[in-house]
Order: sequence, then C-alpha cells, then structure tokens
Amino acid sequence: MTQLSVEHVTTILDKKELIKDISFSIQKGEIVALVGHNGAGKSTLMKTIMRMLEKRTGKIQIMQKFDQDKQFLLFKKYISYLPEEPMLLTELTVMQHFQLYGMSYEIAEETFQRKLDRFVKGFELTTKLQAYPEELSKGMRQKVQTICSLLPDVPVLLIDEPFMGLDIYAVEYLLEIIKEKVVEGASILLTTHQLNQLQTLADRFVLLQDGKVKAEGPIGEFETITRGFHND
Repeated sequence: MTQLSVEHVTTILDKKELIKDISFSIQKGEIVALVGHNGAGKSTLMKTIMRMLEKRTGKIQIMQKFDQDKQFLLFKKYISYLPEEPMLLTELTVMQHFQLYGMSYEIAEETFQRKLDRFVKGFELTTKLQAYPEELSKGMRQKVQTICSLLPDVPVLLIDEPFMGLDIYAVEYLLEIIKEKVVEGASILLTTHQLNQLQTLADRFVLLQDGKVKAEGPIGEFETITRGFHND
C-alpha cells in the first residue's frame, strides 16, 4: 500500500526552482533515505511535503486519499515531522510542548501518558519537563522535538537529520523507536549524513541533485550509485 506519494512536485522560492518535477512514493512499512549533497533539496522537499513551503506544481497524497491541497487538515493529522533544527516555542515548557502535540493529534489521554512516560525516560528528560527551551542544551532541545514527532501514531513520518546533536545513547534509543514504528506499519522518509546508518536502516534511497531525482533504488545499490555520482 502506498502511504506517501509525491507526483511531479516543483517548489519555487524567490523565483528560484529549488525542487524540480520530483516524483516518488513510499510503501507501508518502508524506510526511504533521501540523500544528496548539501543544497540538493532534501530539507526543502520535506518542508514542501509539510506545506511549510508552497509547491508550484504537483500533487502530494497520504494513503492515496488525503490530498495536501484538498484535505490539508486531514493530511496534517496523518503525518509527523522531525525537523533538522528544533522548532520549539520559547513561552512553553517542555511538558506543554508535549501536551500541545497530544491535543493537536487528538491522542487519547491514557495513550499519551503511557507513550510520554516511556519516551521521557528513554531520552533522559525526566527532570526537564518544567524547563523552558532556553534552559536546555541543543541536544536536549533536539530530544524534546524528537519526542514531539514520535508521540502520534501516523502512517507517514518525515525525519530530517535525526541524529545531529544526540548522544550515542539517544541515537540508539531513537533507532529502536524508528524500527518499532516501521513494524507497526509506518512509512518513513529519512535524511542523514551518517551514511553508515543507511545500510542497516533504510530499504530504498532517493538521490537528489540540484533539486532533481538523480537516482533511486534498493539501498544495497546506494554505494555503487554514489561512486558513479562522484565521478560525474
């Protein structure tokens, strides 16, 4: 079952084409690595999928029925996003951020509390629930944003450079949760510069160059493709 489809999407910002006629899809329970050099368009594409940037052309759907343009409120309920840089509100405590996400995704109170207790303990944030973002280190802010994105059980999860700023224990715990999400049927679009993680984590890759899809295929072909890519 196709859980995320991107069809002929073009994104223009300040009269410059950042994403150029991109098409790909992700199946249920699949992790797709979005790879490419800095500036290739990876984060721009994720922001376009989240409609933080407006696409100029194309269609984006979840489960082939929730259209980003026609049913945006429903679309948002079926997708979660972990950005490269935490997007926390200075006036909210850590706990209030979690509660905001719980309410936004209409997570049942019992489910919310059970998941929150587990994630807060796993990411070692138990003593930081009443802290404000400015009181936290960058790594702790990243953990807060990570928990926010993991709280809802959605079919599509976008993860942009999730391991940046996390300590080794938090990275291992995040990998554990990502694998659980996939077993439960979630589809994940992931970017990371830690290429050693891709071979064991991802099923397929989509390689971007200058805002276009340069290549895609099974993750086992990634190293061969990138050798040719560097020799272009």
